[in-house]
Amino acid sequence: MNIEILLRQHVGAPCNPIVEEGQKLKKGQLIAKPNGLGANIHSSVYGKVIKITNESIVIDADKNQPEEYVKIKMTDSNIEAIKEAGIVGAGGAGFPSHIKFNVDLEGGFVIANAAECEPDLKHNIKVIEEDPELLIRGIKYAMEISNASKGYIAIKPKNKKALIAIANVCKNERNIEIKHLPDMYPAGDERVIIRELLGVELQPGKLPLAINAIVTNIETLKNVVHAIEDRKPVITKDITVGGRVKNAIGGKAILDVPIGMPVIHYINQYGGYIKPEGEIVIGGPFTGKRGEENSPITKVLGGMLVAMPFPEEKRKIGVIECECGAQLDRLSEIVEGMNGKIIASTKCNRMVEINGRYRCDLPGICPGQAEKVLYLKKQGAEAIITGSCED
Repeated sequence: MNIEILLRQHVGAPCNPIVEEGQKLKKGQLIAKPNGLGANIHSSVYGKVIKITNESIVIDADKNQPEEYVKIKMTDSNIEAIKEAGIVGAGGAGFPSHIKFNVDLEGGFVIANAAECEPDLKHNIKVIEEDPELLIRGIKYAMEISNASKGYIAIKPKNKKALIAIANVCKNERNIEIKHLPDMYPAGDERVIIRELLGVELQPGKLPLAINAIVTNIETLKNVVHAIEDRKPVITKDITVGGRVKNAIGGKAILDVPIGMPVIHYINQYGGYIKPEGEIVIGGPFTGKRGEENSPITKVLGGMLVAMPFPEEKRKIGVIECECGAQLDRLSEIVEGMNGKIIASTKCNRMVEINGRYRCDLPGICPGQAEKVLYLKKQGAEAIITGSCED
């Protein structure tokens, strides 16, 4: 089987390959280094390089795949281990963790984001259910590195099994507490977490660091533990398969799958498509993008969801863009899939322009959109779609 490892799995420019076509590789071997802002990339399999492009390295994986992997080199500090392992934010943002954690939060907070924000995604909660001690160790490492005084675990009360598991290992931890999030979208947004846990309303464009805090994904902390304790690079990803897949209705979590594997492998692993099927959504229902059967697993991919076929809507469509969900490019794909035509677009009432980018000023607190709806109708819209709205 061919494994395609993308050279851009993080914020920043694509990495530079340091291997050649025809070269034999070991699992865990470093194969690409950052070009400026970025993170190391390692081979997820034993095999041979068969193709290198500007976008990816393609590896013909050996049939026999031993569990052993090439460990990252010994380092003088834990932050260097995180850098060597190529850890990035696994929740989708892909920001290099060695940069995010390399701060001084004296008197501040490390917040573990266990919101599992997107519907159907379940892999972060499964990690907590199966190994809550690992999460606690990850928070402690992050607190030690960043000099934080307090750790919080942000989770929705509906995840009872995970909540009980955390509570059992957290009861003797003086500096780590569980905090509840509302069961709403987008509860996992950093600014929503800060608002709900600390009572601080961050202005659009501001990061948690502005109030002496960092927010980090559960799987990111898992990778931190493995890098520090096992010298393991990021070569696997936790994912959720769901949607119109025979044995994955409601979402099935799969832990530690090799990065670079095509998504169709896991759709087939759970019985294949439920007919009729629509597009494959890479990511979550709200912020995911259209994928293909050969789309590779990356460090930031969380879900592979098979949608229903688009309804036939040969009408003039108005679009309301929203930062918290699908924006114009994705909404355009959806309209195209329905054989509709976008006649006009506008932005949610909450969207404000910050440094050339539109952001939501109060994520999760949606306004009425009557004015926007009337505007789109005046432009001739016969139907309206929006990326995300609680209203």
